[in-house]
Amino acid sequence: MSFPAYLSGKNMKIAIFQHTASEPAGYFETVFTEHGIPFEYLRPYETGEVSATGATHLMFMGGPMSVNDEQELPYLKEEKALIREAVREGRPVLGICLGAQLIASAFGARVYPYIQETGWRGIRKEPAVKGVFTAFPAQFSVFQLHGETFDLPAGAHLLCTGDAVKNQAFSYKTALGLQFHLELTEAIIREWTRDVDPAIQDTILRETTGFLAGSNRLCRIIAGDFIAKKQR
Repeated sequence: MSFPAYLSGKNMKIAIFQHTASEPAGYFETVFTEHGIPFEYLRPYETGEVSATGATHLMFMGGPMSVNDEQELPYLKEEKALIREAVREGRPVLGICLGAQLIASAFGARVYPYIQETGWRGIRKEPAVKGVFTAFPAQFSVFQLHGETFDLPAGAHLLCTGDAVKNQAFSYKTALGLQFHLELTEAIIREWTRDVDPAIQDTILRETTGFLAGSNRLCRIIAGDFIAKKQR
């Protein structure tokens, strides 16, 4: 995929908010690097600070905490404020797992404990969906690792659903939230499953052989759409 000329060098910068060492941007990094898109990691779990000076695009990754843990982790409240500010300014925002829940919470939706999903699961796009998900198949497999879910903010559009956990992807103005993980590489999956029951690990790794390449292709679609958006 080729991108417009304005999306290069000093004209674009992606700020990636990482919430734990084991959850980097993964395959998104591959796409950004291939196209010369500059990105910078911000790690509030280490610094306690939230700042994205000069960033044109904001990306919020997953993590083991809840978006409701604002008292113990004050930076979560600051991240939500930054998301609201970015959307108000028309900057593209992409949230993965915890990141999607941060977007939902930032705009007043409830985030709460629900069914634990771990491993590869099938989900589907909504029939009348528009935008980036029109390029997705009707049904596809994604990697899940979460125990909470979210309601949709007022005015949001549901894009993908699952049987066990309904709200899997949504858009809200310039923000896109994905409950599932498209950033995965084999190395990340091995890290995440290192301490799980061996039988579960074997199943996940076996399924990874069949599903990871498709997940990477979908990641490219999402990354391309994210990059191609400019501030409104």
